[in-house]
Amino acid sequence: MTSPAAPKAAPKKDPWDLPDVSGLTVGVLGGTGDQGRGLAYRLARAGQRVIIGSRAAERAQQAAGELGEGVEGAENAECARRSDVVIIAVPWEGHGKTLEALRDDLAGKLVVDCVNPLGFDKKGAYALKPEEGSAAEQAAALLPDSRVTAAFHHLSAVLLADPAVEEIETDVMVLGEVRDDCEIVQALAGRIPGMRGVYAGRLRNAHQVESLVANLISVNRRYRAHAGVRLTDV
Repeated sequence: MTSPAAPKAAPKKDPWDLPDVSGLTVGVLGGTGDQGRGLAYRLARAGQRVIIGSRAAERAQQAAGELGEGVEGAENAECARRSDVVIIAVPWEGHGKTLEALRDDLAGKLVVDCVNPLGFDKKGAYALKPEEGSAAEQAAALLPDSRVTAAFHHLSAVLLADPAVEEIETDVMVLGEVRDDCEIVQALAGRIPGMRGVYAGRLRNAHQVESLVANLISVNRRYRAHAGVRLTDV
């Protein structure tokens, strides 16, 4: 009697086969700050619908009006509720309190934390290590009903905001527990010309990614540059 043939293994998925995210609404909490504002501008310029969030709706609306078509402004809670993906770009000092206050509004949302816990003294920038391990892990602890990822840490706010810069040649390291969520964030990064989103592990590895910003600040000050990160052989 002939044994049945073993089932064929499913072909491996191309890691660069990313989902279509063009229809998603992206909220940016902290969107009136330099980093958040720059990300909102670039994503809107790429055709994404963007909502800037701020503690004051008027301030968010003013910033949105300055950024142009495709950007709206709203108070933080409304921004979170109306968005499919929410980027956290608030200052580290207000990170925990902001997320605690928005826990219910962020439930079920894909959250992208791009906050870098840094300190500064006369020697320059240095990395801080939160009790949870990283800003992203703090976000995951505070938002148990959200899908937390980490990305967009190493981008120059100056380049993001400069309309004369057509392409931003850099890679975005994306970390998270669910690969499908990471791929959505990778695809969003890839909407910005010159940028790639690259999967870089689980949230337990976010501290190294966040702390690398201290090194980039030193590079930029020494060479008067706006350095980013590019991964080779990928």
